[in-house]
Amino acid sequence: MWVYSTAMRTRLLNLMVLGVAACSSGVQGDIEPAGARPFAASPDEPRLQNLRMLTDGGENAEAYFSADGSRLIFQRSHSPEIPCDQIYSMTIDGQDVQRISNGEGRTTCGFYFPGRDLVVFSSTQHNGAACPPPPDYSQGYVWALYDFDIYTSKPDGSELRKLFGTPGYDGEATISPDGSKIVFTSTRDGDLDIYVMDADGSNVTRLTNEVGYDGGAFFSRDGKQIVYRAHHPKNEQELADYRKLLEEGLVRPSALDIWVMDVDGSNKRQVTDNGAANFAPYFHPNGRQIIFSSNLTNPEGRNFDIYLINIDGSGLERVTTHEDFDGFPMFSPDGTKLVFASNRGAAKPGETNVFIADWVETTSDR
Repeated sequence: MWVYSTAMRTRLLNLMVLGVAACSSGVQGDIEPAGARPFAASPDEPRLQNLRMLTDGGENAEAYFSADGSRLIFQRSHSPEIPCDQIYSMTIDGQDVQRISNGEGRTTCGFYFPGRDLVVFSSTQHNGAACPPPPDYSQGYVWALYDFDIYTSKPDGSELRKLFGTPGYDGEATISPDGSKIVFTSTRDGDLDIYVMDADGSNVTRLTNEVGYDGGAFFSRDGKQIVYRAHHPKNEQELADYRKLLEEGLVRPSALDIWVMDVDGSNKRQVTDNGAANFAPYFHPNGRQIIFSSNLTNPEGRNFDIYLINIDGSGLERVTTHEDFDGFPMFSPDGTKLVFASNRGAAKPGETNVFIADWVETTSDR
């Protein structure tokens, strides 16, 4: 899961692209439901059938299914009405759009608790209502490590409370299938590492210790494994650059690989090693494959596509072929649908919308 503004996220290399106030429910006047609109399928994308566009305009990304598969939680910005990302929800047909976050600060990475009337997301609202400033791009393409803390609320935005926070970055929170654990990324120990904690914010345990960025973690369907993205500096020059930027609250995302580990942090294995920016990994329901986004065909550019790969690194398959950005893929709980964000169909340059498709299985998936 990305961690910064959707505007940044929709461009990773021009996208590559995380006191208690209650929110009111319902559309807030800054977004109207588009409803599912049929979108022309491509013969080069046989995995995707019955493709539909769920949002129309603005920058929408990181759409994730509820445990029952009936709703999506996502983040959206749309200047000037929504100057930085806020958390929303909608049905899987693009209706009943509701804002969850209260409109203060920047928010990122919403996720539903399984079996509970509760969501989790990260926000900078404890630092004030204004959007935090964008990063300094004079050092090249970098992400800002905003001072996010982790919050929970009801899906209508009520009962908002801070669950966890330390000075610095705490974000990218997702939840185990049984709802008992939250995995997240934090700078609490001076590096960008993955942690797990109980659902009430207690018993925080560090899972990664390698120097470099580890984040964007999701649990497997059986709760026994965690998939994530990582960049570990390979030489002194990369290490010096990483540490300098980290001290300034920045990180450079130009090279990321997909990794898998057991839920206790043991048995770490690298899945990709291709020199590209690989991100947004998510387990196939079968537990043997991972879907993710990569600029593998355009390592210096912004043409990101969705790929499927076996957890041992074999069987790489390209799923999307659109000439711009496709990312943030997630399977529905029953594995019959795929939701993702894409620049396809954009009315204006830089717009990113949420799409959903029926997923076509093959013999190798079963």
